[in-house]
Amino acid sequence: MAISPSRTWLGASLAGILLCGASSAAMAAPADAAKLQAMQQQLDEMRAQLQQMQSATQADARLTAMQQQLDTMAAQLAAMKTTQDETSADIATLKLPPAPASVSATLSNGKPGFATADGRFSANVRAIVMLDAGKYFQDGGLAANVPGRDLGEGTNFRRARLGLDGRLFTDFDYAFVYEFGGSGAEESGRLYEASVTYTALKPFRIKLGAYEPNIGLAAAVSTSQMPLMERPAPAEIARNVAAGDSRVTAQVTGAGSFGSGDSGLATRWFASTAVTGSTIGAAQSFDEQTAWIGRVALAPFNGPAWQAHFGANYQYVIHPGDAGPSATPRYPAQLRDRPELRIDGTRLIDTGAIDARHVSVLGLEAGLTAGPFLIEGEWYRYDIDRRITTAVAPKDPRFDGWYVQGAWVLTGESRPYNPAEARFDAPKPAYNFSPAAGAWGAFEVAARYSVTDLNYRAGPQGTTSVLGAVRGGEQKILTFGANWYLNPTIRLMLDYQHVDIDRLNAAGAQIGQDYDAVAGRMQVSF
Repeated sequence: MAISPSRTWLGASLAGILLCGASSAAMAAPADAAKLQAMQQQLDEMRAQLQQMQSATQADARLTAMQQQLDTMAAQLAAMKTTQDETSADIATLKLPPAPASVSATLSNGKPGFATADGRFSANVRAIVMLDAGKYFQDGGLAANVPGRDLGEGTNFRRARLGLDGRLFTDFDYAFVYEFGGSGAEESGRLYEASVTYTALKPFRIKLGAYEPNIGLAAAVSTSQMPLMERPAPAEIARNVAAGDSRVTAQVTGAGSFGSGDSGLATRWFASTAVTGSTIGAAQSFDEQTAWIGRVALAPFNGPAWQAHFGANYQYVIHPGDAGPSATPRYPAQLRDRPELRIDGTRLIDTGAIDARHVSVLGLEAGLTAGPFLIEGEWYRYDIDRRITTAVAPKDPRFDGWYVQGAWVLTGESRPYNPAEARFDAPKPAYNFSPAAGAWGAFEVAARYSVTDLNYRAGPQGTTSVLGAVRGGEQKILTFGANWYLNPTIRLMLDYQHVDIDRLNAAGAQIGQDYDAVAGRMQVSF
């Protein structure tokens, strides 16, 4: 039987309507759920009408083609609905913050922390408090021109830091810390750290802001985890050339390992590079200092049996800070330090300000830990390129320093290696202090010998210094220490040191001295 022209027209109209509807839905971004539902209902009605037409007439090729076309468009409509659902879910995830109910609070080792269940956000309260007390035993009858001939003993909050750190949107870490302590005297408060770190490019991290960049073995160790109360003087002088606390920095670090791991010898690696500026809070009316620093380390290990460390670090001051056209010198570089104790803030060795074009520091480092024992050391060379030179004033005064230190945890714990920072951290007590349970925490003894020589062409005692000479002094310090870790948060420290300063003034008179000091520290950190 021939197909009625009206039915043929109706089928073509239905196909055209559906094609226009599908085309409009495909152009929507994203498609509206109500419209998709209406189009689905329209498609169902059209299918029913087509089935009636097929039952009332003989099927021909045109009706069969129309049926196939409707089936194809129905599949496309279903795919569009699935895409819309997935897109809506992704947008909701990106736009909406985690629900308040998904936030959990922790108090690990006394450190308050908050985190979302998905780990995308966290916030931790951070604090370090160090109360120092000490006494100096100096010889009497020192000359009036001797620096620090009456060092001030007493107490001092060496560090008093409070701040926040945590994670933002999974891939960013942050830290904001304020400092109220000081060297020899507390401060009214200053910004100590403000930084953001991008962590998604594993094994690399990109860190921007003001903080202490990674440079050197002793410098990398957190102040709350050092075996003695202060860093060795050679390392302290080195890190303050172009690194140190609160330095404006852009740094990239990376860490990983290769080898057989626990089944045999393996090696951890670490590398960092950074561009640094001045320290925040330092008054600077003219151009600030610009420098490049870098550090590399390899750390072979054999499971928990032992861990070695070998590394090198370098700093290069591209442009020293400009003190202004009226200053003498205009571009000063100065190496100096306090004698590994901060009860009194006097610096007993000091090169004075040298007019510099560039400054560089090379450091070599090594360490080894085996069970409860640790030994480590570093050697540094400091070079200053003078801005103005003459035939009798050599261009490059050179200084050096080194130290070696060791620690023994008497209760058997070890100082673990931190591969992300290439350093040895403090031991964690196997049993926290609890007399009722017969537990007393962890006990550690430590010792160090350091030598810092800031003399250049100093000449013998009794002679006037020659042009271009630097009589910064030579400092030798022997230190013994004992540490009591009551738990991971609280530590008590006791240090004894013998200090030997050999230094001449411009006229050739001896302005050095020998003395002993005893100091203790109460530390709370989390």
